[in-house]
Amino acid sequence: MGLYKYLSEIYRKIEKYNINELIRRRLIEWRKEPGVIRVEKPTKLHVARKFGYKAKQGFVVVRVRIRKGALSKPRPSSGRRPKRMGVYGYSPSISARKIAEQRAKRKYSNLNVLGSYYVAEDGKYKWFEVVMVDLNNPVVKADKYIYNEYLKPKSK
Repeated sequence: MGLYKYLSEIYRKIEKYNINELIRRRLIEWRKEPGVIRVEKPTKLHVARKFGYKAKQGFVVVRVRIRKGALSKPRPSSGRRPKRMGVYGYSPSISARKIAEQRAKRKYSNLNVLGSYYVAEDGKYKWFEVVMVDLNNPVVKADKYIYNEYLKPKSK
């Protein structure tokens, strides 16, 4: 087995490899950080590589915190009975992962999103890591894979 196969096995069998304590300590630190933060290296390297992450200039990994649970809609001001207001238990039409990608894109507007993946969760939050790339970086422009995937003009 290669390195990435071992890494994926570790995250699939958390109890067997005793990394529960490591994850618990990370979550305590992450709760104190801002909602969208740039990280030095991806937490799950094997998953980030699937989205095209490479450890070179122009590639950025951003960790995003999303609140769990149902959202609440603004209370309508029309004359309906309270039971039919539809204020509580409102679920958005997009997934938490897509919301994380949108928040990362809003903060780093000059970068393009390659993909995102689930990292961890506790009782209140879910964390996702978003892999982003700066298409104007000369190192990225020289990368043939990224060029063919994102910069190459689309033929009609």
